[in-house]
Amino acid sequence: MFSIGDYVLNQKTGHLGKVVGYGNSLANNVDITTLRVIVTETANSQKQVFIVEDEVSRWVRWSVV
Repeated sequence: MFSIGDYVLNQKTGHLGKVVGYGNSLANNVDITTLRVIVTETANSQKQVFIVEDEVSRWVRWSVV
């Protein structure tokens, strides 16, 4: 499991960000734990910040090697 403040990478979307919380989603009567991540993207010198929420299983811990 990830801790608040960990950096993670979404394997499906490629979003990279910092864990800011947890949530849950109901799919087919199954409660799924989700991860809320703040993502910062820079495009054309404009910074965009947004929250991404996806299943925990789609995220992996990210670290600089």
